[in-house]
Amino acid sequence: MARMKFLCDADRCIDCNACVTACKNENEVPWGINRRRVVTINDGKPGERSVSMACMHCTDPPCAAVCPVSCIYPTEDGIVLHDKDICIGCGYCFYACPFGAPQYPQVGNFGSRGKMDKCTYCAGGGGDETAGSAAEFAKYGSNRFGEGKLPLCAEMCSTKSLLAGDGDIIAQIYKERVLKRGYGSGAWGWLTAYHEGIEV
Repeated sequence: MARMKFLCDADRCIDCNACVTACKNENEVPWGINRRRVVTINDGKPGERSVSMACMHCTDPPCAAVCPVSCIYPTEDGIVLHDKDICIGCGYCFYACPFGAPQYPQVGNFGSRGKMDKCTYCAGGGGDETAGSAAEFAKYGSNRFGEGKLPLCAEMCSTKSLLAGDGDIIAQIYKERVLKRGYGSGAWGWLTAYHEGIEV
């Protein structure tokens, strides 16, 4: 079965924030929460790169491992969802995630910050709500995945730097890009790193 993944090609990202805007608009994310954000590394220096960051839907998600109530879980498609009805807002997932994906919806003391919010891969939510229902949308946002569509952030990326879909297909696309670029662009190559060939 396909495992859904995100990959951001830092050589193509132009820091336009279209992915951030698309996510906020599609899911009607509250003010102060960014399920997706663009991070610039080495800002203003040679080798500057921008990377679109969100939940990476890990194969073995550390956020799920530390959740004391097991409200975060991976689906059969590899999408990491959370159930806001079970979430207690402890924040363990926030500290465990290397990408900073889970976020509190409010600022305040422990217990008053609300239940965690994170990228759902535009696959609705992990609760008991009917898929595609208004209740699911109000709690988790859009369920484009249920309609056979990719997350809107990836579809709106004008340079196609943000890729979403089957992890194996994304890896193949990225391998082809790196191979075509050569090694002069500063990107490391699969041939160098893994000493393996690639079918183009």
